[in-house]
Amino acid sequence: MKILATNVYVGPNIYAGFPVIRHVIDVGVLEQWPSVRLGQNFIDKLLTAIPSLHEHHCSHGEEGGFVRRLKEDEGTWIGHIWEHVTLEIQMLAGVPVSFGRTRGNGKEGQYNLVFEYKQRDVGLRASELARDLLVSIMPDEVKAQIEHKVPEDFDFAYEKVRFIRFAQKMNFGPSTQSIVDAAVERNIPYLRLNEASLIQLGYGKYQKRIQATITSETRFISVELASNKSATANLLDSLGLPVPQQRIVGSEREAVKAFHSIGGPVVVKPLDGNHGRGISINLTTEEAVIEAFHVAKEVSRSVIVESFLEGEDHRMLVVNGKLIAVAKRVPGHVVGDGKKTVAELVDIVNQDPRRGVGHEKVLTRLELDYAANQILEKKGYTAETILKDGEVCYLRDTANLSTGGTAIDLTDQVHPDNKEMAERAIKAIGLDVGGVDFLIKDISQSYHDIGGGICEVNAAPGFRMHTHPTEGKPRDVAGAVIDMLFPEPEKARIPTVAITGTNGKTTTSRMVAHLWKQAGKVVGLTTTDGIYINGKLTVKGDTTGPVSAHMVLQDPNTEIAVLETARGGLLRSGLGYEFCNVGACLNVTADHIDISEGNGLADLAKVKRIITDAARDTAVLNADDIECLKMASTTEAENIFYVTMNPQHNLVREHIRLGGKAVIIEKGVNGDMITIFDNGVHVPVLWTHLIPATMEGKAVHNVQNAMFAVAIAYSMGMNLDDLRNGLRTFVNSYHQTPGRMNFYDEHPFKVLLDYGHNPAAINMIGKFVDQMSVPGKKLAVVTFPGDRTNALIEESVKLLPSHFTHFICKQDDNRRGRKDGEVPELIRELLIKHGANPANVEVVLDEQDAINKALSTAHEGDFIVVLADKVSRCWKQITSFKSDGNTRVKEVDTRAEDHLLDRVEVDLISDAINNATIRTDKRGVIIEVEEENND
Repeated sequence: MKILATNVYVGPNIYAGFPVIRHVIDVGVLEQWPSVRLGQNFIDKLLTAIPSLHEHHCSHGEEGGFVRRLKEDEGTWIGHIWEHVTLEIQMLAGVPVSFGRTRGNGKEGQYNLVFEYKQRDVGLRASELARDLLVSIMPDEVKAQIEHKVPEDFDFAYEKVRFIRFAQKMNFGPSTQSIVDAAVERNIPYLRLNEASLIQLGYGKYQKRIQATITSETRFISVELASNKSATANLLDSLGLPVPQQRIVGSEREAVKAFHSIGGPVVVKPLDGNHGRGISINLTTEEAVIEAFHVAKEVSRSVIVESFLEGEDHRMLVVNGKLIAVAKRVPGHVVGDGKKTVAELVDIVNQDPRRGVGHEKVLTRLELDYAANQILEKKGYTAETILKDGEVCYLRDTANLSTGGTAIDLTDQVHPDNKEMAERAIKAIGLDVGGVDFLIKDISQSYHDIGGGICEVNAAPGFRMHTHPTEGKPRDVAGAVIDMLFPEPEKARIPTVAITGTNGKTTTSRMVAHLWKQAGKVVGLTTTDGIYINGKLTVKGDTTGPVSAHMVLQDPNTEIAVLETARGGLLRSGLGYEFCNVGACLNVTADHIDISEGNGLADLAKVKRIITDAARDTAVLNADDIECLKMASTTEAENIFYVTMNPQHNLVREHIRLGGKAVIIEKGVNGDMITIFDNGVHVPVLWTHLIPATMEGKAVHNVQNAMFAVAIAYSMGMNLDDLRNGLRTFVNSYHQTPGRMNFYDEHPFKVLLDYGHNPAAINMIGKFVDQMSVPGKKLAVVTFPGDRTNALIEESVKLLPSHFTHFICKQDDNRRGRKDGEVPELIRELLIKHGANPANVEVVLDEQDAINKALSTAHEGDFIVVLADKVSRCWKQITSFKSDGNTRVKEVDTRAEDHLLDRVEVDLISDAINNATIRTDKRGVIIEVEEENND
């Protein structure tokens, strides 16, 4: 039972539309041991260890279905069992998961084991514990054949408790979880910012944060004040609110003095403690006060002695100035029956299915720990004492749910005076979310009439007692917090577009970002060369995965998110968000398919489809690509927006007739017009030759990229004026789109730098070169990544000879598993095979040497295309190269109208050319001839 590989998908992925973990497992000999052959003893041990597996439906679609699969016919297989046990172990820790799938991957004994998770470390630990359990209960003859070994003393019951405690540490606490759940219900996204409880709610400029029940709107000074119990009491007392008498003490002597000054009974507690730690109540002797002083001293440097208030303990929760919930809290206790010991009664209470370890369930188990035994000892009891029938024995001084207490909702019974008192107290402290601990005998009567007092104000009150009371009505207190933070829930998400495809996604992403930036928005952009916020590079590198998406969505300045999304990130980790407003797939062509899951375009399309399936508002699809067209059948987006270069496209024409959206090319007198059709309305946008990136319409692939950008931006609500202005100002410069059709024409020859490395890209570049007027040679400096198959490399190489005359074959810095020189030699052989003149094909291994060779041997009128590996380095080399017009002039341009010299001057130039200095303009045309002593 080996785990060969693991992927943790953080969002929608090829297996599910939510986070899952995928293990590639090798079950080895267990391929021959289905559950029935493993034996009834194996099945019985499994169901004894985890009885709740009886509830799993499995393929039968009803409770008990999984157990039937274990027992019927030949049974089921170990990978499938592993999946169910992993899910149920998470469920035992209070994690609500249900999705799992185990399928063979085509290799003997290997499977993709996929299961849902909420927190990655908990999910991974659950699968490990599931494996240990399954191995531990297998027949000895099978264990001996399995490499994975489990200790002989493996105790699943013990390991389960350890796992539950680990899960509680890693998962959200009950209060945080309730706020996250309330946000999700209101369609407000969240991001976990650390392994604790720091959560971002909302994206970009709309974001708010919480940590437990502290919010980004909570004032620091208010938290400090609430944490200082003495300062809180003094402030509330100054407002006439009911508080007990208090003294701050620092020694035993001062504590005893305060006890006598206040008059017993008293409470001794830490100055800045929480969760009921270090509190001792109803103290009536000096000895008890001294002992309690030392208990409190362990929690805080300063200690408070205050008068003991009689009454029931109530937590009054105030959110945004309004009382939202009230719960009466009862300390953990047992009730005697005259027969059973305290320990036996504790065991009976803990059998309540609502009780679990920590906050695993709505109630926490009672523990006969040191604190409980101390209380028993004060009463003269032990754990073996038999309580009288009906006698209540408290095991805690405080009523915290985390120590086994219970809660009774009394929100509807609270007296208006008490409600006003709680709201005034929290407003006085300045908290947006606060809890008032109020002692009163009857919350339905006014404290003015029967007395009562505030014993504490909490800046981070727990919500579990209100969301899951032991008795009474659950209250949506977390919803009140979300409504306070997001009074307009729709203002929680920023417009988000995800763009994928084999080619063009970087340029299109940059176009869309440029359009929105020109329209005055702060754009967060992820690309293959870095993350940009408002046009400034903040992180350099290939940033097209979920981590990069999170960076953009976390940035508080971001107003629009444009997320280029590559295949690699989708396969490794899925999307970094649950959905996007617009999802665009530009094309699906041969690239990487040899190293993806599968062998063909359909498998690659399945990966790309994640984007369009995640689109909520609009899916933008290339109608000229059959794999993109198929995506229309699976997306749940409200609108399909087709893009086509073919104005006669039958499907698109029908789509338009039915009121659908499309961007097409229309032929006109002045050239080609990019046109939008929307619900029957015909909207001309711009002539293609007016878009600088299209090179006067010659760069057809950038015409198509511009069409995609139009469809995307229009879908996001951009007006036509901003669309046209953005397209007119977007240029294919290195600084705007590095590695995408970057021209440099400051040499006597032209150089084009591009990152193209697959057949579709080579085809587009070749078509563009064919449209250029090139009097000299057409030289390609070429390589392809080493992780492509020879067949895929050949698909690209065979296109080159029809567009270029000369070739320099190089290799990438990273060989990607190939031998040194292997790829360039392969390219040379393939070029010759497909018609290139062997005399015009060279191999120069190093990229920098290859480019230098091309530049230093080029002549005026030549056209060089560099297919780059390190784009930045290549561009710097091209632009810093010192071209010398004297050494590479092949012939003098004698057109007087070009260089403004008359025929006599042209003749003089021709005579003097061998011993004169010639200066040329940037096109390589002569503008000045300087002889030895004369101009």
